[in-house]
Amino acid sequence: MKLLRYGAPGAERPALLDRDGKVRDLSAHVPDIAGAALTAEGLSAIAALDPAALPLVADPGRLGPCVGRVGKFICVGLNYADHAAETGADIPKEPILFMKATSAITGPNDPVIIPRGSRKTDWEVELGIVIGDEARYVSEAEAMRHVAGYCLINDVSERAFQAERGGQWTKGKSADSFGPIGPWVVTRDEIADPQNLKMWLTVDGVSRQDGSTRTMIFTVPFLVHYISQFMSLQPGDIISTGTPPGVGLGIKPEPVFLKAGQVIRLGIEGLGEQRQTTVDAA
Repeated sequence: MKLLRYGAPGAERPALLDRDGKVRDLSAHVPDIAGAALTAEGLSAIAALDPAALPLVADPGRLGPCVGRVGKFICVGLNYADHAAETGADIPKEPILFMKATSAITGPNDPVIIPRGSRKTDWEVELGIVIGDEARYVSEAEAMRHVAGYCLINDVSERAFQAERGGQWTKGKSADSFGPIGPWVVTRDEIADPQNLKMWLTVDGVSRQDGSTRTMIFTVPFLVHYISQFMSLQPGDIISTGTPPGVGLGIKPEPVFLKAGQVIRLGIEGLGEQRQTTVDAA
């Protein structure tokens, strides 16, 4: 299934995308694509519905973040061998974890706001893991049972805030609009192999990232297992799993960063596409 949310910010409604690519409203069956709706039981109940019997949304308008009421937005740094190489970093021996503020979450096509004082706002196409059933001290072998599905993420980053303002990654990752997610959650059963997905990103039509989840250092099941040793994972939590090479910071001979008025497009095989326009903060 492909589950989504549509409508104005703060007033999104739950829906699914049927096999014909039409949006069907789920409001009569679930309050939101969040929490209990993403557990195995919740997804089974949605899957049992007849999409053709659900109200058709002829014009959904704005697509909201594909998951509502996200409790934790956990990110993994330097998780692609080729990205680590372009930044000159060593391959991590264990996953590097940091948090992105949930207030950064926006819809897949909402504007990316370049924060006040920014000099180095950058892009990062990433595979997102959406947690279903609660995970606490799970083994790697059991980890996938706790995954509801996947989504596309642009882990927008301000590199100066991240690396030059006290060494705290979270402050470079958490500005408003720095977490576009969606367009939809694709349930686990629809993605045969999350470690073999093409991913790409362009800025103003110029190809910047062209990679694959094949080069991830730590896999989806390992990350769910690993993170669950340090914190419980709740339904609707999101794990952003790292980015392939091609970020602005890594461009030679000089890094290239975003400025207002640019268009970012990105996608992952099977997970849809995003399109954002950059604007300066008011």
